[in-house]
Amino acid sequence: MFDLTDKVVLITGATGGIGKSIASRMKNSGARIILSGTRKNILDDLSLELGDDTKAIVSDLSSKDSITSLAQEAESFFGRIDVLVNNAGITADNLFLRMKDEDWDKVINLNLTASMRLTRQVIKGMLKRRYGRIIFVSSIVGYTGNAGQTNYSASKSALVGLTKSIALEVAARGITCNLIAPGFISTPMTDKLTDEQKNKIIINIPVNRLGNPEDISNGCIYLASDEASFLTGSTLHINGGMSMI
Repeated sequence: MFDLTDKVVLITGATGGIGKSIASRMKNSGARIILSGTRKNILDDLSLELGDDTKAIVSDLSSKDSITSLAQEAESFFGRIDVLVNNAGITADNLFLRMKDEDWDKVINLNLTASMRLTRQVIKGMLKRRYGRIIFVSSIVGYTGNAGQTNYSASKSALVGLTKSIALEVAARGITCNLIAPGFISTPMTDKLTDEQKNKIIINIPVNRLGNPEDISNGCIYLASDEASFLTGSTLHINGGMSMI
């Protein structure tokens, strides 16, 4: 079940905790993996760790030209892209009244616009082949909001409408488009929190723990699989019950 043998998967934000987990789980399920990120040393190490049928591409998603080059290089390497996981994202937190325009712009551009542009490039080949899986990674705060993260919340919320609209346009061509909305996940980012800060978060999570990157990658495996062929335009809320939407 959930066999991805010979599926070609492009993963952005592959150097983060969730991205690494997605890459590893999909490779173990038989996929051929294309890793994208900005940190060459981490990409190269991960590529070596995953072994054969893995390609690392350094790419700056804030650049239109870089996005086009990424899509072209990724597709030419294995001949196609079957699954696109839009996982890359950044934060630039501040209270709304103190938020600078440049912090708003860079978060919206990377988290939303870059994902749209890359998907627009990749989906052309999927339409020709009449097959594809598109996965966007959002966040619980895209649904609940979060003080100090108006830019991040807005960018992740906008992915919901993007996902549903793309899904409606391409469903008849064998392409699904879905979204995963992680809750609080244990990654290097949350490792910086104090135990007191973590406990304040966990007390609001019914399963009484932070999520693991594997909780998210397991969801990605399902959405990328043939078993999910009848699911499109939907969101998997993987948050331990913190928000039951």
